[in-house]
Amino acid sequence: MSQSNSWKWSMYPKLHTNVSRLLKEDGLQFEFHGIDDDKTCIEKYDTNVMGRFTCNNHKCSSNGWPSMKIAITIRMYPGNRYNARVYSQRCRACNTPSRPFLDKKSYADRVAYRIKKWNGVDVDPPHYSGDPRGDHEKDLCEGCRAGHCSQR
Repeated sequence: MSQSNSWKWSMYPKLHTNVSRLLKEDGLQFEFHGIDDDKTCIEKYDTNVMGRFTCNNHKCSSNGWPSMKIAITIRMYPGNRYNARVYSQRCRACNTPSRPFLDKKSYADRVAYRIKKWNGVDVDPPHYSGDPRGDHEKDLCEGCRAGHCSQR
């Protein structure tokens, strides 16, 4: 990941265990690909997960915000490897970019679902319930800015 883009997105390799557990249910074994590379992937898919953001600007009055529309790009690579780029959102109050605290279940469900689909597993889409809390604010979403948000 280049220095100038480091705040626009991030990856969460520590959540691989959660994804791996779901993949093993259908006999799939994948490793997390720690290199943020779009060129060598063999599949990619834009979707969203849930989580919460906290503004990093200590002068900002925002207490943070929940989001059911955090943009991610899931990618599969040769050799049973994958990763997911998770996009930041900007604070509505001060425009400071913030990385999310992900809902681990929604992340693992969404990533495992996509990998299973790519590998021919017949699986129902993950179901999420809850209040989406308003419209998606495209101007605050780094996924939209990068052209990788499923809400754009």
